[in-house]
Amino acid sequence: MSRITGVTQQPRNLQSGGMLATLLAMLPVLVLAAWSQAVAAQALPDFTGLVKENADAVVNISTTTMPEASNTRGMPFDERQLQQMPEFFQDFFHGPRSPFGGGAPGRAQPRRSMGSGFIVSEDGYILTNNHVVEGADEIIVRLNDRRELPATLVGTDPRSDMAVLKIENAEDLPVVKIGQSSDLEVGEWVFAIGSPFGFDYTVTSGIVSALGRSLPSENYVPFIQTDVAINPGNSGGPLFNMDGEVVGINSQIYTRSGGFMGVSFAIPIDDAMNVFRQLRDKGSVSRGWLGVLIQEVNRDLAESFGLERPRGALIAEVMPDSPAQESGLQAGDIVLSYDGEPIELSSDLPPMVGRTPVGEMAKLKVLRGGEVIELGVEIGQLPEEGGQQAAAPSVDGGSPSSAPLGMVVEPLPADAADSLGIDSGVVVTNVARGAAYEAGIRPGDVITEINRKKVDSVEGFREVVRDLPDGKAVSVRVVRQGRALYLVMKP
Repeated sequence: MSRITGVTQQPRNLQSGGMLATLLAMLPVLVLAAWSQAVAAQALPDFTGLVKENADAVVNISTTTMPEASNTRGMPFDERQLQQMPEFFQDFFHGPRSPFGGGAPGRAQPRRSMGSGFIVSEDGYILTNNHVVEGADEIIVRLNDRRELPATLVGTDPRSDMAVLKIENAEDLPVVKIGQSSDLEVGEWVFAIGSPFGFDYTVTSGIVSALGRSLPSENYVPFIQTDVAINPGNSGGPLFNMDGEVVGINSQIYTRSGGFMGVSFAIPIDDAMNVFRQLRDKGSVSRGWLGVLIQEVNRDLAESFGLERPRGALIAEVMPDSPAQESGLQAGDIVLSYDGEPIELSSDLPPMVGRTPVGEMAKLKVLRGGEVIELGVEIGQLPEEGGQQAAAPSVDGGSPSSAPLGMVVEPLPADAADSLGIDSGVVVTNVARGAAYEAGIRPGDVITEINRKKVDSVEGFREVVRDLPDGKAVSVRVVRQGRALYLVMKP
């Protein structure tokens, strides 16, 4: 029995020894895993201290717009969003409710809106968005210590969606630290403090998703894109880096639902502080102006202009009496660099020009006729918005079946040329399926240039077309509804 016991005990001892050996072999792996988890936990940012240091300088901004000066501009939420909020928020925006439902009958209620902002100086200057305070008759600033102070509007800049406020007779005002948005890198941690949906001092965090974003409505602001949760009420609030410095002003979101969808945009603080100083010192903002209409250089345009790859800003039109015209810039030029800074996308150019002081000389590197040349231009002041241009005449007629490139052209009437601000060209009156149609040319377009050769008459048009290379992409400059653009055609 003892022998059997001895026999039966031996495998157990071997099994225990094997388990011990296995555990010893796995020990480095387990230690490494635990160490990795600890390192990963340490790598995640802790915003606790940063929030405590900076929250006091962030303010809530509430505005009131009286009925006669209001339409719906002050309402930051639509009815569907309001219905999802607590009743006291609905009352705040709608006004006191009648016991029979709805607001007070017989008269319109004042419109109220909310937003965020932050204090940038001890004497009470505050930065926020223009759309937070636009049209407001009363602006109240609420601090973290629950002080409520009236604010005056120093100035606004709708082009950058910025506003500067001032509160008076306030002591011991906390102030944010201003950083440099030019030092930001994609992937860097950032966080926001604001009042989404009226909930004061809400903190959200994320990373920088992209830099230098150009939005259709804001050509002069190279936005910072982040995935920080921004919602209505966050507008005008600060975006901080991990040093507790403000690097942007939260301004816009991309949304299909009215709420946050992972894409938000902030005004870079470098640009914001430039606007702030101008509004504070003189009440208005001056921006540099070149006086050109530009478009993106795609692959086909790059090929037609002899570029190895798409880059630069293609000048589609030079404004009359503009700095660009005086410097010798021409339609068809591709701006490759501005004051030594490369232009990769056409959207890179407007912010660079806008930041240039009025009257300063800028150096441009331009591709013209296959050669790179350098031009100097004295930057002018961006005119006020509102200028209009005449539309190109719209005409039809003729048969394109046997016409060059499948389109019929006619001489450009002198009065039409004057209204468009051009000296020559031909009017497209009909287009059949073919190279011209595939390029996007349509009746009513005015063709002024093909393959970088000027078109000044119907006969000149035919001569240029006869010399076009077969199967190679060529550029066509057209004026459509008063705006010039380049199309690419493959004969």
